[in-house]
Amino acid sequence: MNELGSIISETPYLVGIVGDRSSLGAFWEQFGSALGPGAFSRVTLVAAALPDGQDNADKPLLDLPVFPNFRDMLYMHPEINLVVETSGVPKQIKELRELLPPHVILVERAAASFFLHLLSTEEMWKACQVDLTATQSMLKTVIDQLQEDILFLDTDGLVLGANNSVIQRTGLERRELVGRRLDEIFEHMELRPPRGCGECENPFESTLRTGEPSEALGTSVDPFGRMHYYRLYTYPIHENGRLARVVAIRRDITSRTEIENRLQQSEKLASIGELSTYIAHEIRNPLFAISGFANSLLRTENLDHGAHEKLDIILAESRRLDEILKSILNFTRPMEQREGQCDLNEVARDTLEFMSIAARSQHVDTALDCSESLPRAQADPELIKQCLINLIKNALEAMPQGGAMRIATTMRGEFVALEVADTGPGIPVDIRDRVFSPFFSTKGKGAGLGLAMIRKIMDDLGGDVHLASREGEGTRVSLLLPPVLAVAQSESNE
Repeated sequence: MNELGSIISETPYLVGIVGDRSSLGAFWEQFGSALGPGAFSRVTLVAAALPDGQDNADKPLLDLPVFPNFRDMLYMHPEINLVVETSGVPKQIKELRELLPPHVILVERAAASFFLHLLSTEEMWKACQVDLTATQSMLKTVIDQLQEDILFLDTDGLVLGANNSVIQRTGLERRELVGRRLDEIFEHMELRPPRGCGECENPFESTLRTGEPSEALGTSVDPFGRMHYYRLYTYPIHENGRLARVVAIRRDITSRTEIENRLQQSEKLASIGELSTYIAHEIRNPLFAISGFANSLLRTENLDHGAHEKLDIILAESRRLDEILKSILNFTRPMEQREGQCDLNEVARDTLEFMSIAARSQHVDTALDCSESLPRAQADPELIKQCLINLIKNALEAMPQGGAMRIATTMRGEFVALEVADTGPGIPVDIRDRVFSPFFSTKGKGAGLGLAMIRKIMDDLGGDVHLASREGEGTRVSLLLPPVLAVAQSESNE
């Protein structure tokens, strides 16, 4: 630091004030409101002086020693090195200029007011800066605490900033995010960029075009093959009447979508239940008549070969239709809550042995991975076997040219899990959310109630069913069942 800087930063100012009663009071109020940290923290008011002839019986508004003139003030306080004149009276200013010692600085009223005004402005600026810093800190803390991904974009779609959620999901530093395009961020998150509904445009592009908020649905498949849904919302930020920036917020709605899908399925089941009685009466009765007359015609003598084949087709299709009707009726009928305990390892071994012939005929390699010390599940073994057979059939149908299938049992959180995994083509993303819907099938045959029935059974048992699939890699379906608790076993033995 140079010599001048040292003098400015270290010199204390011991101030004596000279003026009349009104100007001293006004100066004291202005000085007290403006004084704060910084250079003025080294300013100390030592004493005050009233001009000769003024009544000083009552002290002015300053809590300082008061003298009848500046000479007495300087005599009693020789340490004073700066005098402030507050009245602006020319005669008094002239006298001060002539009689003040050389080491005492004189600051006249106009100069004092000017510097106090600067000080007030500086303190106000510092207060505003403190408030702004606190507001920015609070806003950043709130944004970083949100679980949603928040991105701040310019009108070219380049990232200006992001919250901690984006940083954690992408694995990029904050400085690495700045300047990247929104599509690049989605690639790091392994997300499909949202394209809106149907032919709707990208929400960011829509906000740029209209200047209004927009939103769209997007999807992703995690490394475990599980489907995720999210909503991307874009909000415009206007400055001086023009669009300056865009805020993009991505919210994971997978759980909400799952609940909505199950609600829709429940509504479908309710409608199916209302129709089941009508179907049973109005369709099965004429179907029984068709089958009976076809059987009777088959026993007719002199029946040519062509007619015989047609009757066989009628009977086969009648039986297939009857099976579909039975599936519908069984699906809509309330399930009997048969209590029981199920050894999933035993069910897996027995079912795989039963289905191994069909697997070998399709050149499908099978593997069984049973977890040791697995607790029993609260379920009827026959129901679980029915679900497992259905899953194995689905896996074999997905691999007509051969492949590999693995059945495993394990603990997953608080549930006992039974999993069937195949190396088939996987389930396309666009239909994955419909595979558990009643009457949805990609096989072109059957009633499409297999997976829907499995979910219904799991729900009734207090469990769940999870599906994970990656196109070109295969599919894994997990049945999650509640375990038999020790307390329940103890109560049953009492």
